[in-house]
Amino acid sequence: MTTVIKAPGEPAAERSKGSGPSGERPAGPSEGMVLNVFSHGFLAVWAILIVLPLIWLALGSFKTDAQIGGSALSWPSHWNFDAFGRAWDKGIGDYFAHTLIVMVFSVPLTMLLGSMAAYVLARYPFPGNRFLYYFFVSGAMFPVFLALVPLFFMVKRFDMLNTYQGLILVYVAYSMPFTVFFMHSFFRTLPTAVHEAAVIDGASDTRIFFQVMVPMAKPGLISVGIFNVLGQWNQYILPSVLMQPQTGSDPERYLLTQGLIQLQQQQGYETDLPVLFAGVTIAMVPMLVVYLSFQRQIQAGLTSATLK
Repeated sequence: MTTVIKAPGEPAAERSKGSGPSGERPAGPSEGMVLNVFSHGFLAVWAILIVLPLIWLALGSFKTDAQIGGSALSWPSHWNFDAFGRAWDKGIGDYFAHTLIVMVFSVPLTMLLGSMAAYVLARYPFPGNRFLYYFFVSGAMFPVFLALVPLFFMVKRFDMLNTYQGLILVYVAYSMPFTVFFMHSFFRTLPTAVHEAAVIDGASDTRIFFQVMVPMAKPGLISVGIFNVLGQWNQYILPSVLMQPQTGSDPERYLLTQGLIQLQQQQGYETDLPVLFAGVTIAMVPMLVVYLSFQRQIQAGLTSATLK
């Protein structure tokens, strides 16, 4: 037997070299540092591409037409809110109110119906369960442009064109596929022991859902709720088709996305760009506030399903 004696000053890394199954040394810290620099650099460039247009819009609301045409990112010479007042008087206030009326009903209905459908599909096996699930999910892969013509005639047959209730029902149906898909995955990750304990205590299915499962699914509900708010607030094609006056006496119920186009068309040759910039800023600020306020909840909802 041959005995190999290592030198006392030999590093431990050298003594363990070749001890692994492949005999290769693990990757050094330089590779991880390069990856971090690349990823952080990409995120920084992406953030600049997102933030600069927002700053340009916000600054343009306080400038004059000459200043907007002169320098894109220069500071306004006078900070005043005249452009916001003019934009509000030209209809942005009405468009803002119409949008809020629709979303106050469409978002809660979407969350209620979507979470109930997702809970049943995730927790109660029955014949046709997977078929119904894939039927819901397939709606997310169906382009809305292909359904505009039959959707228009269907809403017209129910005499709901240019009505809040018609657009609310369409928004709910439009947002259901993603809501069911997201909440179905979330409900499947919740522990079954709590559900079984509630059944043993004699709780009904309705009580289990609203008093046990919904509080446990709060992170997921907040996340998908924010996504629905953002998606419905920024929707343009559906209100453009369904919220048009049908007769001369039919009132205009334009939403914000439609109202911004109307505001641009109303200017004609006036070229009052600060008013248009102010209108876009008014439409943009609520969504920024909502997203920044619930940013942590959104991240928690997206990651909690994978951590359980």
